[in-house]
Amino acid sequence: MDFVGDGDFKKTGLEFRKLFIEFGGLKPDHRVLDVGSGIGRMAGRLTSYLSPQGEYQGFDIVKMGVDWCQVNITSRYPNFHFQHADIHNNQYNPGGRYRASIYSFPYPDDYFDFIYLTSVFTHMFTGDMERYLAEISRVLKTGGRVFITCFLMNDESREFIAKGRSTQNFIHKLDGCYTTTVENPEAAIAFDEDYMQSAVQRFGLSLSEPAHFGSWCGRSKFLSYQDILIVQNQST
Repeated sequence: MDFVGDGDFKKTGLEFRKLFIEFGGLKPDHRVLDVGSGIGRMAGRLTSYLSPQGEYQGFDIVKMGVDWCQVNITSRYPNFHFQHADIHNNQYNPGGRYRASIYSFPYPDDYFDFIYLTSVFTHMFTGDMERYLAEISRVLKTGGRVFITCFLMNDESREFIAKGRSTQNFIHKLDGCYTTTVENPEAAIAFDEDYMQSAVQRFGLSLSEPAHFGSWCGRSKFLSYQDILIVQNQST
């Protein structure tokens, strides 16, 4: 299978499982939603952590990855479920039938304890990202948490980009976001940190702690490659 993403498959999954537990508060009996399940790099490592009382739901816009997960994971772990969301994305699903900006997650309200998105908002335009935040707020239980990786633009990251230290050159400004290339903007997208914080709040969510900044722009101290936001649903 070619579609596995960057980095070592097993090692990356184990690293993120640790982060989900330590920073996201993931518990073995939680209902978990994986937005952008890919070929199960994260799901595969959660099979040995979630208890039979826990539940995993994942969806992805690349059918190939969903099919692989259904055959290789769901067949062995019946509480792990994968769905294909035929959403248009120039980078990963150019023939998709639906727009992310109007897509509704196929899950009931107030259902999940924990939701994570790894390398999802890094490929989404502003309107699409906001739609996902609205749906996340809808399906997340009160007190539930969301683990988001993204690229955040702030004074420090802008300075490092200007000095040529960054691995991502976000120099092209679009509508509410930045990209490294106008020819294929969804290859890598960043958002202003202040904007992301305000967007999270507009959809009834809040940051449970300050952002954990990543190494992508050339920082010497970091938690991961991409920036991490831990978001909580505090609605009543």
